[in-house]
Amino acid sequence: MNPIIAEVVIIGAGPAGLFQVFELGLLGISAHVLDSLKVPGGQCAELYPDKPIYDIPALPVCGAQELIDRLLQQAQPFHPQFHLGAEVAELRVLESGRFHVKNTAGTSFDAGAVVIAAGVGSFQPRRLGVEGAEAFEGRQIHYRVRSAADYLGKRLVIFGGGDSALDWVNEYAGKGTPVVHVHRRAEFRAAPASVASMRALEAAGALRHIEGLAQSLHVEGSGADAVLRGVRVKGRDGSLHDVEADHLFAFFGLHPKLGPIAEWGLELEKKALKVDTGKFQTSVPGIFAVGDINTYPGKKKLILSGFHEAALAAFAIQHHLYPEKKQFLQYTTTSPVMHKRLGVAEAGS
Repeated sequence: MNPIIAEVVIIGAGPAGLFQVFELGLLGISAHVLDSLKVPGGQCAELYPDKPIYDIPALPVCGAQELIDRLLQQAQPFHPQFHLGAEVAELRVLESGRFHVKNTAGTSFDAGAVVIAAGVGSFQPRRLGVEGAEAFEGRQIHYRVRSAADYLGKRLVIFGGGDSALDWVNEYAGKGTPVVHVHRRAEFRAAPASVASMRALEAAGALRHIEGLAQSLHVEGSGADAVLRGVRVKGRDGSLHDVEADHLFAFFGLHPKLGPIAEWGLELEKKALKVDTGKFQTSVPGIFAVGDINTYPGKKKLILSGFHEAALAAFAIQHHLYPEKKQFLQYTTTSPVMHKRLGVAEAGS
């Protein structure tokens, strides 16, 4: 298959990658967006779609999935083309100075510039380490909450001592859902306020807390007809607890991995791509990096920072693609050119 000719390829469809589409679109530059996940949104959609975010400018509170939906709506006038569900496997410079990009689905691109907005890279959850767990993953054993309402009223066992585990323990137990919380030790990594809330719910009889580890699963049936009925937990004192459950949630954190990015010949520092703060360009001219994947002096891994980086990177990308073109800073409030690109009502006036 002939490669798709693209002005810009953006690797990563999280908040920074989606806002990069918008900033490039304002400058009249189109983009193809690639992501290994099957839907746009990155970690926001994959890990905490229902969690509130409080530090997005002008939005006092915004759900993570809501933020992704708003970014997709904002980028819509620029018609980005998405290629999802396949990891980018190849990135190299062509003799022409353009870039060859190919994903594991076999789709290849000939791009004028590349933006890597891959967050922390590819990531895998730390799994529940009991025999037979893999057969129930995605059905009755979960490593994230996709739709909170689906589990209300179900018998839940939640493992973990970090913020994600405690947040969901408090969320479900606080709404009357039967919850057993299991953590391997007395100390927690979660915020003290979350631990205090969990302890208060435990004292009120709204949940049961066990200090221990999962030892085995209670399963009925076999093969495709097998159903998870519960889990045996071994307490730190050696006691055994047979806990009935409809669903198990394990929040043991993630294994962030750069994956193929580490093999692309880009300068790295502590598993992040080094960039300058004027262009957010990597060590290879024409390849840029925005969001959590990059590093520079003073770097802060905030969504807000990724938005700032995408704005400056867009101008650098425009200059890289069209060095002879003079750059003018135009404002979306007053520029007829911007209005036309955005498709707003003033475009016809």
